[in-house]
Amino acid sequence: MERKVIRAGVVGGSGYAGGELVRLLLGHPEVELEVVTSRRHAGEYLHQVHPNLRGQTRLQFASPDRLEPTDMLFLALPHGEAQKEIDRFAGLAPRLVDLSADFRLRSAEDYRR
Repeated sequence: MERKVIRAGVVGGSGYAGGELVRLLLGHPEVELEVVTSRRHAGEYLHQVHPNLRGQTRLQFASPDRLEPTDMLFLALPHGEAQKEIDRFAGLAPRLVDLSADFRLRSAEDYRR
C-alpha cells in the first residue's frame, strides 16, 4: 500500500525549536518539507543558520509573507506570535501544529475534558 507524502512547512524555522523540527522533518520518510520561513534570514540557506543541516537540504529561508497552501504547517514562532496570525495560517493548511504556548489549555481539568 502506497502512503501519501505530507507536504509541510515550518513558520519560524530560525530558532532552536524550529531548527530541531526541520532536522526531524527532513529525516521523516512521509514528509516533504517545502518551505521554512524566517523574516530575518529570508534568502539564506538553512545550513547558514543551522550548520548541522549542511548537506541535508538546499532549502533557503523564505519570507513568511510568501507562504502558499500546503498539507500541514508547523508554527515555531516566539510565544504570542502565532495567535496574531492564526486565521491566515489556518487558511493555508488544514492541519496546524503550534510549538508555542499560545494555544495551550490553562487548567488540568481542561485537559481531562
